[in-house]
Amino acid sequence: MNSTRPTPLPDSGPFDPRSGSLVERALFNHRHWVLLLCLVTTVLLGWQSSRLELNASFEKMIPTGHPYIANYLANQKELSGLGNTLRIAVANPKGDIYDAGYLQTLQALSDRIYLLPGVDRAYMKSLWTPATRWVSVTEEGLDGGPVIPDDYDGSPRALAELRRNVQLSNEIGQLVAFDQRSSIIYVPLLARTPDGEPLDYATLAAQLEALRAEFQSDSLDIHITGFAKKVGDLIEGLEQILLFFAVAILITTAVLYGYTRCVRSTLLVVFCSLVAVVWQLGLLPVLGYQLDPYSVLVPFLVFAIGMSHGAQKMNGIMQDIGRGMHRVVAARFTFRRLFLAGLTALLCDAVGFAVLMIIQIQVIQDLAIIASIGVAVLIFTNLILLPVLLSYVGVSPRAAELSLKSERAEEGGQARHPFWRFLDLFTRKPWAAICVGVSLVMAVLGFMVSLHLAIGDLDAGAPELRPDSRYNLDDAFMTRSYGASSDLFAIMVRTPDSACARYDILRKVDELDWQLRSLPGVDSTNSLALLNRRMLVGLSEGSPKWYELQNNQAMLNMITASAPRGLYNESCNLLTLYVYLTDHKAETLTRLVDHVEAFAAANDTDEVKFQLAAGNAGIEAATNIVVREANREMLFWVYGAVILLCLVTFRSWRATLCAVIPLMLTSILCEALMVGLGIGVKVATLPVIALGVGIGVDYALYVMSILLGHLRQGASLSEAYYRALVSTGKVVMLTGITLAIGVGTWMLSPIKFQADMGVLLAFMFVWNMVGALVVLPALAYFLLPARRLERQALSPTERCADPAMTERPLLRAATR
Repeated sequence: MNSTRPTPLPDSGPFDPRSGSLVERALFNHRHWVLLLCLVTTVLLGWQSSRLELNASFEKMIPTGHPYIANYLANQKELSGLGNTLRIAVANPKGDIYDAGYLQTLQALSDRIYLLPGVDRAYMKSLWTPATRWVSVTEEGLDGGPVIPDDYDGSPRALAELRRNVQLSNEIGQLVAFDQRSSIIYVPLLARTPDGEPLDYATLAAQLEALRAEFQSDSLDIHITGFAKKVGDLIEGLEQILLFFAVAILITTAVLYGYTRCVRSTLLVVFCSLVAVVWQLGLLPVLGYQLDPYSVLVPFLVFAIGMSHGAQKMNGIMQDIGRGMHRVVAARFTFRRLFLAGLTALLCDAVGFAVLMIIQIQVIQDLAIIASIGVAVLIFTNLILLPVLLSYVGVSPRAAELSLKSERAEEGGQARHPFWRFLDLFTRKPWAAICVGVSLVMAVLGFMVSLHLAIGDLDAGAPELRPDSRYNLDDAFMTRSYGASSDLFAIMVRTPDSACARYDILRKVDELDWQLRSLPGVDSTNSLALLNRRMLVGLSEGSPKWYELQNNQAMLNMITASAPRGLYNESCNLLTLYVYLTDHKAETLTRLVDHVEAFAAANDTDEVKFQLAAGNAGIEAATNIVVREANREMLFWVYGAVILLCLVTFRSWRATLCAVIPLMLTSILCEALMVGLGIGVKVATLPVIALGVGIGVDYALYVMSILLGHLRQGASLSEAYYRALVSTGKVVMLTGITLAIGVGTWMLSPIKFQADMGVLLAFMFVWNMVGALVVLPALAYFLLPARRLERQALSPTERCADPAMTERPLLRAATR
């Protein structure tokens, strides 16, 4: 028998399964195979998701293509310790460091840290390492040795000698606190462990915490800062995010059920959205990706997007069933109407993610790819799997009837709902003019505030974490005890081979050194030129009159020969000028970078070149520059792509303006909100605006498609807008609330940058919803006069988007 013969279906008469597009026939005429394929895919990818790792990479979080970072990477082997390092302060709360018990514990802890995988042992430094030395001026010249001598035995005499050595070592403020109650273990890290595996920051952070728990006591405090520890704390905090994810699922499920009053369809929407997350997480290890602290929230965002699109599909099926169609027919007709609109909306979402690829920071590029994978998965789970599943289970009769409540009330001569009547006011001249005027004022004021938007961090410590986090408390201790933060900015000075000690070169380094010391935010500096000044004083019986850089090449060569290798390299063609900062705020870094670049422009020659930048603050400065350049470029591309998609969909530049202008208003207000909340534009917040635009345009697509279709059929703006409201507008409101709740739970995160992202995304989702329901019709009053549209043909999207426009032909097909 022919399986495609018209089949009798209850409630709607015979339906021809050969009708519809090729895709529709392939999916719905073989529904059991579609479900089986999805089941097998879910099981396989669910198993693959168990292999997904959560980690971070120092190199991925820096803009490796920027000239500053390129300079650092080119000299990385000769600048060990200026990138990924740990500072571990060991404090004696009941005394000072000149205590035998304290020093014994410091030695034991230093030895244990020395053996940790990933430690660059050659450059590790503490009071116990031989590289920590003192220098003194004697009658016979310079004398020196290790701070803790080989014959140290913990006796009062040895402790007194240690105290003297520390005073002569120039390490106070570096390895030893100003109050001499704590000392630092300085730990540079390698990108890979000795066995060739990438450094596992979660494991390293756990090992450090285990050491802290083992050694810390009433008589010993341990404070740890550095990129690896910060990332470890972020990963630890991410484990708590799973709780917020569960809460978000419960809340969004409750909101959706409150709208549908149908348990089965609500659970199906939630199920399909969770399946999308499982598929996404399963695909990541297959494609060689890991989750990191920045991309770990993307699956939650995919879930929220899936819930919103699933609600649109479920709403269409409920309305068709309420009109008397069988659930299979309703599922197929909803697929016909909304597949193209949903696909276009998801493409806009994908654009919002994909445009992040222009930012030359791999962690953001990975985020863009991971998010794009999630959007691609939603096409299958929410545009295909959900309608197929609903064709089996349908919706409850009560839910189907409630979905047409407004339509039934109007047919019965009842007045429209007060809220619909209120929104309809914005299709009339007085309210439309007021709305446009208020929006213009808000845009101008928001733009003026947004001019104060800063690039980079605005807070000391680790802004990614809460101010009261253990890491930031440790960082505050470092700053308080050592007179400066851990923020180090290094300037590389390239010279000819064996020429780093030449007087003319050192004179330029010395001049820059002196200039930087007077800059606000600079605590101190260190360079080979400064060492020469200090050594000359030492060789001159300590007289400050000799604190000068002498034009005596023999003297300069002698001092350079005994200088630490950190100030110059083995080939003597690279000098390093260290700048210790009070913080890494955007203002501090910008001022420093501008000054050094101006100095380099005036003093660079063929032989001498001042290159930026190394050190954690130098890397942060390069990141800020990349973010500043990418911020406007990213907005240009995302808005350009969204405008293009809207033009293709609406075939009207006027309608495109109506859809895009509310998005622009939201972007401006979001930047003003960032200024008000003290949030800078940085790696963590840069993706927010692009995501808000790409996802926010969904509202306009659903509302404007139906509104345009009715206008082109000759309806008034008021009537067309009302039809858009009762069909998809109410689901747009549900979508805005669902998305806002989904990301709003992030505000409870112990990780501050995730909380910031939650605030900003929730704001953008809500305001984009308000813009689509209030500003869009007001703009339409001025830009879309009905006489301009009533003779135009309907586009396929508009023709399929509204059940009211397709109900009669579809019913004829269903009863054919």
